[in-house]
Amino acid sequence: MGTSRGRRIFQESLLAWYDRNARDLPWRSTRDPYRVWLSEIMLQQTRVAAVLDHYARFLKRFPTIEKLAAAREPSVLAAWSGLGYYRRARMLQAAAKKIVRERGGNFPATSGGLRALPGIGRYTSAAIASIAFNEPVPVVDGNVERVLQRLMGKPLAERESWQTAGTLLSRERPGDFNQAMMELGATVCLPWQPLCLLCPVMEFCRTRGRGAEGRKRVRQHKREIHYALNCRNGSVLLVKRPGDATLMPGMWELPESTADAANAQPEMRLSHSITVTDYTVLVARGEVQEPAGQWVPKSRLRKLPLTGLARKILRAAEIM
Repeated sequence: MGTSRGRRIFQESLLAWYDRNARDLPWRSTRDPYRVWLSEIMLQQTRVAAVLDHYARFLKRFPTIEKLAAAREPSVLAAWSGLGYYRRARMLQAAAKKIVRERGGNFPATSGGLRALPGIGRYTSAAIASIAFNEPVPVVDGNVERVLQRLMGKPLAERESWQTAGTLLSRERPGDFNQAMMELGATVCLPWQPLCLLCPVMEFCRTRGRGAEGRKRVRQHKREIHYALNCRNGSVLLVKRPGDATLMPGMWELPESTADAANAQPEMRLSHSITVTDYTVLVARGEVQEPAGQWVPKSRLRKLPLTGLARKILRAAEIM
């Protein structure tokens, strides 16, 4: 693969595989920079399966960048609810406002221009520019980094990863090539059990499955938390997180209760994970001391920016 002919064969093999095997994802059927950008922001630190429904609902609510820029922040957070990492949604709207205000709704067409927008870093700017505008710039995310390290047969520093990705990049189809590299890492060159016999570029790989353990797994912490689910007259008691809270500011959730209050046979037991913590969630209903909060009609729940856990509890209780 060190020769131009080897790189060309690598590119052709990978792209032919991608053309046949790429997952049918809604953002792959368009070059609209607004939709490509939205998908890339949603996919940060989030599984594809979790993004699919949110992507469709978000676009139904905000079909254009102008609609997103003009929306109230609580409406944007409500549409984002369930995806987590809510700073992404705030930066998304901040960038939309800047594009509409300063550029008349037209996206910058280069990775450099895109990187000047709020919430867009090196990877995201390169992904949007290559996919939407066909700019020949490489991308390196976690999946691509793993593929590159196995191809080269050694760990690569960040700078080396980007340089190697740039050397391999197809100048004729940069967007498809970048997506093919990401797809290969997501579906074949897996962290723990790579499917080497299905790999379209196995002949170029120096490891062929060796070193498949990847990075050391992060140890998950365990914690038990308790919530109160109070309903009356078609309304649910909720509390709003402070605007200056470190996590999920301004989001709505169920009030927390004490372990003693939940010990009276909690109605629900749920599992919930946030980054490196696995939560056991106990939910008590009925005779729970009423904390400070606000009664919210059930009809308004879908319009509120609820935390992902609050939404999970209310769905499990068949309230929404």
